[in-house]
Amino acid sequence: MDERSLRVLEFSKIKEIIKAYTQTAAAKELIEELVPYSNVYEIRERLQETKEAVELLMKKGSPPFEGIHDVREGIFRAEKAATLGSADLYRIGGLLRVARRFKDYVAHKEDEEAFLVLEDICEGLVPLKRVEDEIFNAILDENEISDRASETLFNIRRELKNKNGSIRDKVNELVKKNSKFLQENLYTIRGDRYVIPVKAEHKGAVPGIVHDQSSSGATLFIEPMSLVQLNNEIRELMLREKAEVERILAQLSKKVHDNIAIIKNNSKIIWKLDFIFAKAKYGSEIRGTCPIISEDGSFYIIEARHPLINPEVVVPSTIYLGGEYTSLIITGPNTGGKTVTLKTVGLLQIMGMSGLLIPAKDNSVISCYDSIYADIGDEQSIEQSLSTFSSHMKNIVYIMDKATEKSLVLFDEIGAGTDPVEGAALAAAILENLRARKTKILATTHYSELKGYALNTPHVENASVEFDVETLKPTYRLLIGIPGKSNAFEISRRLGLKEEVIEAAKENVSSNTLLFEDLIMKLQKKSIEAENNARETAMLKAEVAKLKEKYEQKLYNIQKNKDNIVQNAQREAKSIIKAAKEEADEIAKNIRELERMGYDNDVRSKIEEQRRRLKERMENLESNMAEKEAEKGKKLKAVVPGQEVLLASLNQKVIVQTMPDSKGDLQVQAGIMKITVNISDLRAIEEGKTSSKQKISKREVNLNLRRAATSIDLRGLDAEEAIYNVDKYLDDAYMAGLNEVTIIHGKGTGILRKAIGDLLKRHSHVKSYRLGEYSEGGSGATVVVLK
Repeated sequence: MDERSLRVLEFSKIKEIIKAYTQTAAAKELIEELVPYSNVYEIRERLQETKEAVELLMKKGSPPFEGIHDVREGIFRAEKAATLGSADLYRIGGLLRVARRFKDYVAHKEDEEAFLVLEDICEGLVPLKRVEDEIFNAILDENEISDRASETLFNIRRELKNKNGSIRDKVNELVKKNSKFLQENLYTIRGDRYVIPVKAEHKGAVPGIVHDQSSSGATLFIEPMSLVQLNNEIRELMLREKAEVERILAQLSKKVHDNIAIIKNNSKIIWKLDFIFAKAKYGSEIRGTCPIISEDGSFYIIEARHPLINPEVVVPSTIYLGGEYTSLIITGPNTGGKTVTLKTVGLLQIMGMSGLLIPAKDNSVISCYDSIYADIGDEQSIEQSLSTFSSHMKNIVYIMDKATEKSLVLFDEIGAGTDPVEGAALAAAILENLRARKTKILATTHYSELKGYALNTPHVENASVEFDVETLKPTYRLLIGIPGKSNAFEISRRLGLKEEVIEAAKENVSSNTLLFEDLIMKLQKKSIEAENNARETAMLKAEVAKLKEKYEQKLYNIQKNKDNIVQNAQREAKSIIKAAKEEADEIAKNIRELERMGYDNDVRSKIEEQRRRLKERMENLESNMAEKEAEKGKKLKAVVPGQEVLLASLNQKVIVQTMPDSKGDLQVQAGIMKITVNISDLRAIEEGKTSSKQKISKREVNLNLRRAATSIDLRGLDAEEAIYNVDKYLDDAYMAGLNEVTIIHGKGTGILRKAIGDLLKRHSHVKSYRLGEYSEGGSGATVVVLK
C-alpha cells in the first residue's frame, strides 16, 4: 500500500484512536504496524475476527484482560534461565490467568452461535493452572512475597516478628533509663539496627557503637551494647529471609523456564486478542459494520460517514462505483464536500482492508485493491501557485507509473493550478490514460470540460455534490449520474447582484452552455425527487415486511396452539378410555369374586350385561375419535390454483395459489395472508355437509375432557394477542362448565382493559361482566359470569 496515501488519508489518526482501547504495549505495536492486507482471504478473516469480537462484547461484556501486563522483558529473561523478580513473576502469573479465562470467554454452548475465528485463535492457548496457582500462592503483589510461600519463610518471619517485639521492648527501657542524655525520648533505625539519639556531650554516658550523627553534629545515633546481640540476631534472620525469598523466586523462575515455550505462545495470542478487541471496541464506538468484500474493483458504500468528523455534524453519503463504470468524475462548488467524499472513500477502503469495521450501513461493499493512490491537497482554490501545480503533477506522474488495473486512484481538483484550458485538457488526457488501463478512478474537478468528457466517454460516470441555492450552503450529499452545476448566476442573484449585470454575463456565455446548465439543474431536481421517493418506498417496504413477519408469526403461534390443544385432548381422551377399560376389568374381577361368594345365575347374568354394555361404550368412544380425523375430509393428492380446500391443521378454508413443488409444498391464501403448507395437510371440502352434528358431539365430548383455569393473565401482551387468548379461554371455560372466571389485564393505560371490554360485550358465552373488587384486583381485573 502506498505510504503517502495512508498519510494523506489520515489512517495514522485512526490507529492512534484504536491504541487507546488496548491493554498492553505489545498490542499498541501491532496497531502501529497495521496496514491494509493484500489478499481477499486475509481481509475477510480479519474482518470476521473483529465482527466476532464485537458480538462477544455485546453478549458477554468486557473480555477478561484484568491483570494483564506487557511481560516481554520477563519472558526474554526467563528464556535465558535468569531468576526473575517478584514483579515479573506476578505479571507472568497474570498472563497465565488471562489465557485460561479467555478459553472460557470464547467458548459457546451447543445451542449458541460459534465464534469460529476467535475460537480457532484461542485453540492455541494452553492453560498452566498449576504454575499460575504456585505463582499467586507465593506472591501477593508485585513487591510482596506471601508468608505462606514456604514453611521456612513462615517460620523465619514469625521469629523475626518476635525478635523485633523483644528488641523494641528493650530499647524503650533504654530510652527511659537514659532520657536525660538523649536529644529526644525515642529510638530510630540506622542500617537495619535499632539506635537511640544521644547528645554529643554525653556520648560517654551511653556505651555502644556510633552508627551516624546529625548534620549539626549535636546528636550521635548510638547502638547500646546491650542491643548488639539482639540486632545481630535480627540481621541474621533478615539475611535468612532474603535467601529464602531468593530461593522461592528461583524455584518459580525455573518453572516458568520449563514452560517458556507455552508461556511465550500464550503471550503472543493474548497480544493478538488485545489487538482484536481494541479494533472491536473502536468499531462499536463508531457504530461500524462489517463490509462485504468484492474482487472486481467495485464498491457500494451505503451512507458512509467520515470517522474523523464529529458524528453529530457529519452528513452520510452513499457512494458507489462498478458495473460498467470504472471512473467517477465529481463536480460541484467549493466547500461542497468533494474532498471529504474522496477522503471518506479512500479511508473506509483502507479501514476495511485492514480488518476494521467501517462507519456505514449494513451490506456496504468495498473492494480489495493492490494499492490506493491519492493526490489530495489542502488547497481548495484554483488560484494555486506554479510550485503547487508542480508538486501535484509530480504525484500524478508517480501514480501513473505505479497504478494498475487493480488500483484505486483518487484525484482532488485534477489539473487545477494552471491555465484552465490547458489544465482541463491535461486532466482529461490523464483520466483517459488510466481509464484505458481499467484503473478505478474517483476525481473531483471544477472544469466543465470534464463533465462533457464523462458524458461522452464509456465507463465514465458523472457525479455532483448538492448545493442549496436558497440557503447558499452545500448539503454535502452526493448525486451520482448528474454533473454538478456551477450555480454562479444563481448565487450572485441571491447575494444581490443586479439583474442587468447577470444578463450581460449570460450574453458572454454560449447558448449551448446555458442550455447544458439548465439541463443539469432539471436533472438534479428529478434525481432528488427520485431519491426521496426511493427512500419513502424503502421505508414502506420495510414496514410491510415487518407486518408480514409479525402476522406470519401470529399464524404460526395459532397453528402451534391448535396442534397442542388437539394433541392434549387426544392424550386426555386416550387416558380416560384406558382408565375406563381398567375400571371395566376391575368390575369383571369383582364379578368373579361375587360368584365365588354365592350370587345366583340371574344376578350374574345382569352383571355380565352391564359389563358388556360398558365395553361397547368404550369401543364406540374410540371409534368416534378415529372418525373425527376422517370428518375433516378426504386427503388430496392433487390440487389446482384457485381451488378451495380445507387446511386441516387450522380447520380453515383456504384458496390454493400455486402448484405443489417436488416436496409437496405449495402456497395458499388464508384471509389476507399467504402461507406455505404441504399438500398432506389439505382436505377436500364436501358440499352440503352440515356441521351441526359435529358441534354437538364435540360439545358433549369436551364437556368431559376439557379443563380450564379460573383466571387468565394477559399482562405484557398487546391488544390483538390478548383478544385472541381471551376468546379461546372463554370457549375452554364454557366447555369446562365454569360459571365465573377472572381476566387479569393490569391497570396500565387502560387500552387493554377497553379492548377486553369490547370483546366481552359481544361474546356469545358471556352473561355479564364487571371490574374486580378491591380484593379481586380492582380495575386491573375483570370478573366474567358465563351463561
